[in-house]
Amino acid sequence: MAATTAQPMGTLPSGLGICTTAPDIFYLPELVFGGLVWILVASTHVDPPNPLGWVMFVSVFCFIMTFLWTIIFAAGGHRSSAGWAVADFVYHGLAAFFYLSAGVDLAYITLLKKGDADLKIYRTDIAAVVFCFVATLLYFIHTILSAIRWKNF
Repeated sequence: MAATTAQPMGTLPSGLGICTTAPDIFYLPELVFGGLVWILVASTHVDPPNPLGWVMFVSVFCFIMTFLWTIIFAAGGHRSSAGWAVADFVYHGLAAFFYLSAGVDLAYITLLKKGDADLKIYRTDIAAVVFCFVATLLYFIHTILSAIRWKNF
């Protein structure tokens, strides 16, 4: 017999229920990997500023929004409304798209700086690229599971 989640898929969790349900369990890893991207990009020399400015915007925006989203869900501010299920799907889909575009920009800039940069800065940029794509994957999985929850709502 397969184990079931603590919440049925047709409702939105609140309180500690966000730590046990399928899509919402990704909040903490999204915050961790998004924060790592933010820290790693901010700790290196920002050159050229335009693409890396986009990476910083995406990582800071998604970190703040995911933190607020977690607080709203934990506090039960959604009141298990179908509108919040749609908003959850839309936000995480947008975040996955943003992180994908930021990851591609960051990877391209890192490849351009391969021979020019200090080895420590280059390795930091590589770590930021890896964490950016991990964050993309987490937001994408969250999007798919949120779509399934929305469909079953």
